[in-house]
Amino acid sequence: MTHRPLVVLAPDKFKGSLSAPEVARALARGISRRMPGADVRCVPVADGGDGMVDAFAAAGWTRVEVDAPGPTGEPSTAVYAVRGETAVVELAAAVGLVKLPGGRLAPLQASTFGLGVVIAHALDAGARDIVLGLGGSASSDGGAGLLRALGLRLLDRDGVELEVAGDVAAMLGQVIAVDRSGLHPAVSTARFTLACDVDNPLLGPAGAVAVYAPQKGASVRQMVKLEAGLTNWAAVLGTGYAEIGGAGAAGGTGFGVLAVLGAQVRSGIDVVLELLEFTTLVGAATLVVTGEGSLDHQSMHGKAPVGVAAAAKAAGVPVVAAVGRMMLSLGEIRAAGFAACYPLSDLEPDPARSIIAAAELLERIGERIAMNHLPLPRL
Repeated sequence: MTHRPLVVLAPDKFKGSLSAPEVARALARGISRRMPGADVRCVPVADGGDGMVDAFAAAGWTRVEVDAPGPTGEPSTAVYAVRGETAVVELAAAVGLVKLPGGRLAPLQASTFGLGVVIAHALDAGARDIVLGLGGSASSDGGAGLLRALGLRLLDRDGVELEVAGDVAAMLGQVIAVDRSGLHPAVSTARFTLACDVDNPLLGPAGAVAVYAPQKGASVRQMVKLEAGLTNWAAVLGTGYAEIGGAGAAGGTGFGVLAVLGAQVRSGIDVVLELLEFTTLVGAATLVVTGEGSLDHQSMHGKAPVGVAAAAKAAGVPVVAAVGRMMLSLGEIRAAGFAACYPLSDLEPDPARSIIAAAELLERIGERIAMNHLPLPRL
């Protein structure tokens, strides 16, 4: 009787190069070439940022496409994944930086309204467990756009409803009250989970604006306006929510969803692994392979590969990483739970060439992993 080693491939995306499913398939080709008898299963993952829907679609969840405005209001489409009453909604796929027309940054004009349109679609379709992947946001509107799309009315001092359009910072500064009576009726019975890998509060030096607004193109002057707007927004919805770790995620989207929708904040990779039933699958594995574009000190704080390594370690299964580049010492790699790390830079030191040839290089890495970590077939 032949013993077939089971290899579980659970990488995140290689940003700017390959999606997580593409990374997994490339590794699978290499492993299967070296050891044709291995049982190789692809379970691509994400930590809450872009690529989350792709990971669930690869696991067999239904992919749903929705017409929804992009971050600056232009007609666009977005996708989410659904199974039963659970919907996985990815902010980046609706109103992320990648959805900005021509890649032009718009720190004061971008909003999360389109994300609210996607959530409403999922609720209308019967979803009652909404998992929001927060990452790659183009806006800093505190989730105001999302909530308005779900029926929340934002009122100024004259009781006039404000629109989340134009200058978002100015709008947030004018809100003095909200009217929740028009919220989508399913909101009261739905459960919202924020899947994110950051613990920033909404305001202050570690908040949404100070840390992330520069990445969205905000000047110092614009950052001052955005911070003032979000400070007023927090006073309207509840300053206590602003201090919760994760409230500053995605330009303060975390805050808005915490304050109005009663969301729970959880580690993105933990949520993904739970929904993919990863623990059950990995229990029978011989080896787990994970990875991402760059394994560095930021990876130690809630990124996908470290979460996968922790789950594999808990199951008593060895885990190795295949990465674009490794920025950690061997001791740090071992401390994070990895038996070994295989960077593409060992094969191709030129970053530009490595990005272009990532799939081919990953196949070669897959062969090395099979040779070094899988047992020879027993008869």
